[in-house]
Amino acid sequence: MAFSSTLFSPHVRFTTNQHQHSNPNPKIHRLNNRRALTVSALGADTFDGTTLAVIGGSSVAAIAAAISLADPEKRRQLQAEEVGGGDKEVVREYFTNDGFQRWKKIYGDTDDVNKVQLDIRIGHAKTVENVMQMLTDEGSLRGVTVCDAGCGTGLLSIPLAKEGAIVSASDISASMVSEAQSKAKEALQGKDDVQIPKFEVSDLESLNGKYDTVVCLDVLIHYPQSKADGMIAHLASLAENRLILSFAPKTFYYDLLKRIGELFPGPSKATRAYLHSEADIERALQKVGWKIRKRGLTTTQFYFSRIVEAVRA
Repeated sequence: MAFSSTLFSPHVRFTTNQHQHSNPNPKIHRLNNRRALTVSALGADTFDGTTLAVIGGSSVAAIAAAISLADPEKRRQLQAEEVGGGDKEVVREYFTNDGFQRWKKIYGDTDDVNKVQLDIRIGHAKTVENVMQMLTDEGSLRGVTVCDAGCGTGLLSIPLAKEGAIVSASDISASMVSEAQSKAKEALQGKDDVQIPKFEVSDLESLNGKYDTVVCLDVLIHYPQSKADGMIAHLASLAENRLILSFAPKTFYYDLLKRIGELFPGPSKATRAYLHSEADIERALQKVGWKIRKRGLTTTQFYFSRIVEAVRA
């Protein structure tokens, strides 16, 4: 399940003082800190149709002042009350209903996507590619049991199955699971020596069993660090040999973009987003006897994901 929707609003346009590109760059994008960053927001309800323009690092104070005018936390509380629960219920409701339609389009192959959505699609595909490389570096996946926790529409589960892995995949959204099942049957049915993944509707807390490898991509953004520690411990308890996690890295720049995005409420940004430092993730793994063996990073203009592969210490 991807996370960039919680950080970026369709009302927000990000540009630099260099020329703009008509197509997002699928290669890793490194921000030159000396370049000015311009953020424009047009027609945002929060500002009664006014335009916010923030230029360069000297305007951090202006951004902070603008942030103080909005109340994203209150908006999240109202969302939780509407569905009768906290973060988990909001996530389930969003990705089962309105959010599902948006992410089905982003995860699909339709041309009916905007620049931000296409960039997110490219970024997530690169994360899946990086994870598959991590997994196959150790040898064949044939017969290896893999738990794909938070499988979304099956974008990792399907290539895992193609490599011969025995995949158990789950997602909190029934709509996502149904879409993943459909895509898996279309891609895998009738292929020799390929087992279609077993999909189920489940939150992470309810997962059980033992697997050679557990993978959880782009899901920790829905967990504050206090709960992420427990979730990492739970996922580690399911893994015999490997645990692969991806998460939105907590840096000054990404945290700033997150706060800017929170200024502009909209249907594309309906869940709370939590960033995590790699040090916090590493400490959580160490607490339960695991250590990071490999690290990776996927970044595009609007998508960023830190990947870690952990093994027993």
